[in-house]
Amino acid sequence: MTKTAARRSAPAVAVRPLPAPPPAGGRGRRRLRDQLHAYGFLLGGLVCFALFSWYPAIRAVVIAFQKYTPGSEPEWVGTANFTRVLHDPEFAAAWRNTLTFTLLALLIGFAVPFALALVLNELRHAKAFFRVVVYLPVMIPPVVSALLWKWFYDPGAGLANEALRFLNLPTSNWTNGADTALVSLVIVATWANMGGTVLIYLAALQSIPGELYEAAELDGANLLQRVRHVTIPQTRFVILMLMLLQVIATMQVFTEPFVITGGGPENATVTVLYLIYKYAFLYNDFGGACALSVMLLVLLGAFSAVYLRLTRSEGDA
Repeated sequence: MTKTAARRSAPAVAVRPLPAPPPAGGRGRRRLRDQLHAYGFLLGGLVCFALFSWYPAIRAVVIAFQKYTPGSEPEWVGTANFTRVLHDPEFAAAWRNTLTFTLLALLIGFAVPFALALVLNELRHAKAFFRVVVYLPVMIPPVVSALLWKWFYDPGAGLANEALRFLNLPTSNWTNGADTALVSLVIVATWANMGGTVLIYLAALQSIPGELYEAAELDGANLLQRVRHVTIPQTRFVILMLMLLQVIATMQVFTEPFVITGGGPENATVTVLYLIYKYAFLYNDFGGACALSVMLLVLLGAFSAVYLRLTRSEGDA
């Protein structure tokens, strides 16, 4: 049989036409349906945010320009609440204490977690155990943690002074002294919140290529030089982000002054958030409380904008 005859006798293969693309209107309806399904799943979270976050924030901004007490009609007073709050003697003390607390928390709360992360990163055994030990304070409710430290700082039978007596060292007034109360609260806040920071630093340290440390060791760099020239440059973005988040968090400190010191002694631990609480629930002045809240909101909003800008820049890079 010739090649021509073989080709003629071969069965014909049916060629299916390519499916026609769906109409543009069908794609748009399908995309809209998918988006509606997604927003349907998000509806519960959006409602919760609207009721418990967005609405109170907007309401606070409105009340900041009103004379408002429960059970009475609000009265617009313009910026009178801001003027009255600015002339309050406690206002300057609250901001000074808050900024001092933030600065001390950055100095202590940055150095201690970073040093612990370095130590944990160098361990060869029982790493998981020590990670749990470091993170354990985060799992304790903040009020319980503050009450434990209040007993710990007791000038009479407190464990802190008992330890100092055992070591033949002079005791301290801790939270009962105007010059030591704020530092004592910074220690409490650092202990209670450093667990998550340590784990983030540890994850950043473990992502550093080992070749960089090997090259530094070949150049004769000691431990401190390796930390300075390798560790810190490689983790600078994480360090900066955590510092900004720590500023935002520590400027809202409330639990420790409220539970341990009550703002004393001599207003040495009155913070902005604690002063807001006093205006609202002790002075029954919700207009002044909301005016203070708006001031704090503007300042924290600026820090949040810097944080978002830096994270976006790092993501684009």
